[in-house]
Amino acid sequence: MINITFIDHLQQATRVQADVGASLMQAAVDNNMAGVVGECGGFGSCATCVCQVDASWVDRLPPPEAMESAMLESVAADLPNSRLCCQITLNADLAGLTVHLPESQY
Repeated sequence: MINITFIDHLQQATRVQADVGASLMQAAVDNNMAGVVGECGGFGSCATCVCQVDASWVDRLPPPEAMESAMLESVAADLPNSRLCCQITLNADLAGLTVHLPESQY
């Protein structure tokens, strides 16, 4: 298990424990984090799990693959640190990861 911090649109931080090997989206859904829907179940095809990775963590994540980048280009909140939560697989190196969640995915 590793700790992940989700920061909502009101800047309220919630620290949760998540399983190594799970996706960041699964950790958010399992912990009822508002702002993450994950309609496609983690296949990267709906863009309802967009988050902004905290600036201090951006360079520690592998870059998005082509499909994720294409999905991110289709959303209004596409920022340089935007990622699909479903495309981030949690590992021990991501212990302490901080991500910012939008008010809504719609």
